[in-house]
This record gives sequence, structure tokens and C-alpha cells, in this order.
Amino acid sequence: MQNTSPPLAAQSAVGARIKLHNGEELIDGVSSWWTAAHGYNHPHINQAITDQMADFSHLMLGGFASEPAYRLATRLSEKLPGDLNHVFFTESGSVSVEVALKMAIQFFQNQGQGQKNKIISFMGGYHGDTLGTMAICDPEEGMHSMFDGVLPEQFVLPVPTDEEHQAAFKTFLNDHADSCAAIVIEPLVQGAGGFKAHSPAVLQFLRDCADEHDLMLIFDEIMTGFGRLGRYANNEDNGGDTDSLFVCGQTGVVPDIITLSKALTGGTLPLAATIATGRIFEGFMSEEPGKELMHGPTFMGNALSCAAANASLDLFEQEDRLGQVDHIAAQLDTHLSALSDLPHIADVRVMGALGVIEVDEMRALNDLKARFVEQGVWIRPFGNVIYVMPPMIISDDDLGYLLDVFVRTVTDWTAGKI
Repeated sequence: MQNTSPPLAAQSAVGARIKLHNGEELIDGVSSWWTAAHGYNHPHINQAITDQMADFSHLMLGGFASEPAYRLATRLSEKLPGDLNHVFFTESGSVSVEVALKMAIQFFQNQGQGQKNKIISFMGGYHGDTLGTMAICDPEEGMHSMFDGVLPEQFVLPVPTDEEHQAAFKTFLNDHADSCAAIVIEPLVQGAGGFKAHSPAVLQFLRDCADEHDLMLIFDEIMTGFGRLGRYANNEDNGGDTDSLFVCGQTGVVPDIITLSKALTGGTLPLAATIATGRIFEGFMSEEPGKELMHGPTFMGNALSCAAANASLDLFEQEDRLGQVDHIAAQLDTHLSALSDLPHIADVRVMGALGVIEVDEMRALNDLKARFVEQGVWIRPFGNVIYVMPPMIISDDDLGYLLDVFVRTVTDWTAGKI
């Protein structure tokens, strides 16, 4: 904290641009932590929020039904594959994952299988900053190692991307599945752990393993959901839907629980959803007290947030966001390919509207961030990655300038000029 540069004073934001109080403008290269899919200040979302305010901003869902929340739950269920049709709203992605873990564990408790209370997750994964989610993140990433002895112990394993790791994963399940409730993964791309990628075949392998050992499969699509990967995951031969906004829809691999947030409201208001299958929902239906899902956030299903999310879904339906992502992906391929041969570059990868430069070692981080700002773009490297993930609606001119600055600055950084 002591060495971090002071924050920039933002005055307004429209489209893909952020205006500062000093009059300068920045092209947003990271969509405000991957949320602003439709850019900033979209009039359709703003109007939906304004209209809802005229009725009410919030009512507790404990005892009241809210039309915006019920309509949003219905629409999300219709867009998701399989039997993912029971929705639980929270205010943040971390909490939505917490709820998913509690759903899985309590489901088995309700069935008299309380010993199934451990979670399997993966190295390189990131699922949130609350204590429960920190326990299933990569223990070597960020702050999580500071809380050894406090966090519940879970099983964090290598992603089974090849035959050797798949065999080891099967052996692990043979030994430990009886004590496990769920497998949790960020499908196809792990986000804040460094944007590491894996194939749809990995997801099908995990689906098969979960079915064999009676485990819940949880997809954390907080980053990947709502079209961020474009048609990267297309797999029609496996029942995939090329027009799906979700990895599970495009790959045809349907989890038991999915978590959504970030772009859910188009980046305007906090909201998250944990969506489960009918089987899980039925596991909490009982005349016995104590078998209901033990969670109830005060602001769950907030009406303004749900109105914003419904308006965001309108835009995904009415405008070709997947086409825009494919266009961004083509531009990323063209611009970033030139960086692969530079020194200190370990990998260059493009996945939909996400372009990642992985470096061998990050240095001069604050100077690198400052250089981007000096050139009028907002890019936030972290760990050992320098990346761009712009709003899907970014104009060709802004995208071209953003990527020109990105390539030029990364090139200077590799040459030791920053």
C-alpha cells in the first residue's frame, strides 16, 4: 500500500473512455475489472435503473416477490443449458461462490452424507477474497498463503490437462471422493490467477469424473460468462451452442451449479447469481426445519441491480456482442503476435476479447502502469501478466490506438526502456 501510486480522480465515463478531473481521457483497456461489457453510461441501462427507482430501489426478498428479480431469474435460466433453473442472488462474485460451496456441502448433509464436505479446486484458480473462497484459490497466489491455519483445508490440485494429470486426478478421486462434495473450476480460462487456459476436453473429463463419484461440478463463470470468450469455446459436436453467452452453453458441458457476476449488470451495479439444477433445489425441500439453504444476504435480488441486469440482457439480445468479441479477437491476434519473439515474453495468448502477455518476471510495475496512463490508456498489469480486455463496444479507432500503445509499451518494457 505504501508504494502504490495514488488513484486517478475520475470525473465521468462514456463508452470505452474515462475522463479525469484534469481533463485527460483514458481508453479503458480492462473494462473496469472485466465488467463494463457495454461500455459506460449506456442509456438503455441508465433508463432501466431510473424507471425502477420510481417504483422502489430495494425490498427484502424475505417475504416479498420482486418482478425485476423474478424476471431476471427466468431469463438467466432460459439462456443457460440443461436444468440450470434455480437462481439465488447475492451482491458479489465472491459471495456467489460461497453460496455455491454451501449448496454443495449442505445438499449432501441433507441426504445424510455429511462426510462429503471437502471441495476440489485447481492450481492457478481464483474464486474470491472471502475466507471460504480463499481456501479454494491457488495457495501460492497473492495473499492466501498469509492465512494458513485459518482457512479451511481443501484440495487444490493441478488442472488435469494431459493424460498424466488425468490419471493422477482419477487416483485422487478413488482415494478421497467419499469425503468430497464438489469440483470447482473457472471453465476454459482461469482469471485473476494469471489467465491460464485449458481445453473443453478438460471440462468434459471433470463432468465424467463428477458423475462417476457423485460430486457436484461447479463452474465459476464470473469472468468468462456473458460472451467474454466469444466463440472460443465452440464445440458443436458435443451439443454446444455457438450463440451461447456462457462457456457451459458453448461446450455442451453442463455443471450442477454456475456462478455469475461482473458483466451481469453491464458493470453498473453489484449483483451476482448462483444457479443450480433441479436436483440440487429438491435436495433442500423438506418439512424438517434446518434443511433450507442457510444463507440470506440483506440486499439479495436488489431491484435496481436486477433492473440493470435485465437491461444488460436486452443489449446482449439486441446487439451482436459475440460478433464484436470475435472482431476484437482478430485485432488482438494481429497486434499481439509480433510480441511473441521478444525477450522476457514467456507466452502470448488470445481468448476472445482477452489478450494476454505472460512475462518471465514482472519488474518496474508502477512505471509500466504510469507509461500506459501517460499515453491515454488504462491497463493494469498484475502478477506476471500484461493484458487487455476492453469493453465489447469499443470503436475501431479506440481499439487500434489501445493495441498500438499496448504493443509499443510492452516492446519498450522488454528492451529495458521502462
